[in-house]
Amino acid sequence: MKHVAVLMGGWSAEREVSMNSGLACTEALKKCGYLVTPVDVGRNIATTLAEIRPDVCFNALHGRYGEDGYIQGLLEIMGIPYTHSGVLASALAMDKPVAKALFKAAGMPLADGRIFTRKEILDGATYPKPFVIKPLNEGSSVGVTIILEGENMSLRDLPWTFGDKVMIETYIPGREIQVAVMGDEALGAVEIRPLGRFYDYEAKYTSGKAEHLMPAPLSTEDYAEALRLGLLAHQTLGCRGVSRSDFRFDDTGEGSGKFYTLETNTQPGMTSLSLVPEIAGHSGITFEELVRWIVEDASCDR
Repeated sequence: MKHVAVLMGGWSAEREVSMNSGLACTEALKKCGYLVTPVDVGRNIATTLAEIRPDVCFNALHGRYGEDGYIQGLLEIMGIPYTHSGVLASALAMDKPVAKALFKAAGMPLADGRIFTRKEILDGATYPKPFVIKPLNEGSSVGVTIILEGENMSLRDLPWTFGDKVMIETYIPGREIQVAVMGDEALGAVEIRPLGRFYDYEAKYTSGKAEHLMPAPLSTEDYAEALRLGLLAHQTLGCRGVSRSDFRFDDTGEGSGKFYTLETNTQPGMTSLSLVPEIAGHSGITFEELVRWIVEDASCDR
């Protein structure tokens, strides 16, 4: 019987979501017949893993230290196969400016933007509205702020909690489209219609805060393009296992019919409200089948 350690929790801003993902995967893996040990990850994780000696780690961590290459590097050193992407792909995807540069080189459509330092903003730097402010290396929309036309707020008015630099991009109107990839196949695309301003942390993890339209109501050609871009993002970063890529589909004005790449998540959520299980389910893959496939796909890069 294969022994699976489910890594969850940690100490990032996404700890709560990670716990929910980890507990859901723990129960599903038990139903699949695995010996499962849930692990609330602390800074002594190497000692913990040496003691329990799992055959494989199911990485259900989100955010820093869990999906940015750090835990992956540790598992590589310990020689424990683990799920989802490896060290390099995880680090690249988590660093938004680097991922954006790679997407641009691959010919993927992107919103205009630039990196600002805290000093530049305090010195009065500006950016034309509407725009979006993003931390450079957080997930789950943590720290994301949107400033629209006519709003009386400047960059200097923003709360600053995530490092010395931020990414500011031109806001793209339109629709939120997300694509799940499993191995070398794009499983499908879902449209998210948040009830609030945008698909923020609350909308992602609170029931009733967003409407999910699966499959995304796009034309045949646009749906195929979404899947192509999702798979291209996965391959450009060198991801393995399961990933989810997020796009804006501008169906307004001059940009009508154009996709814009936002980011790729190498550790997509696995909660009851998460999109990858929903997309997989629409493809006929149950939650238990999904987590079994993820475990059996686990490996080390070395």
